[in-house]
Amino acid sequence: MDNSNAQSLTGFRATRGYGAGEVLKLDEPVSFWGGVGLDGSIIDVHHPQHTISVTGRVLVMNSGRGSSSGTYSFAELIRADLAPAAIVMTEPDAIVALGAMVAGEMYQKYIPILVVSESDYALIRNGQHAVVDAPVTAENGTLTLSLS
Repeated sequence: MDNSNAQSLTGFRATRGYGAGEVLKLDEPVSFWGGVGLDGSIIDVHHPQHTISVTGRVLVMNSGRGSSSGTYSFAELIRADLAPAAIVMTEPDAIVALGAMVAGEMYQKYIPILVVSESDYALIRNGQHAVVDAPVTAENGTLTLSLS
């Protein structure tokens, strides 16, 4: 990404990792248990982004939603390489974070989860290219957004 045409935001690192991709900013949170299918697409028929794939995207949503079984479902998406490249939220979510941590321990696959302020969240746009860097050695991580 050309840093001369980029904006960098800082947030709390909920889980470590590095991920890059196109932003998918959800209108509503989605559950990984029953809301996202085994193919990485949103299968909740009541969700505004029903049928859209989260795979390889930087998934942006205010919070997680749903069952504690979402931990297992999210870890399985990570194992199968069908998970988002990274997740950005405004509220920490233990269920989603635990799924990422389990996948890291079991499969050595790390999906960064970054918690940003409401004001920074408002700056993120659907379709932007984004990079999330949340190193294990830091309390915070960065979200770099392409402005072009």
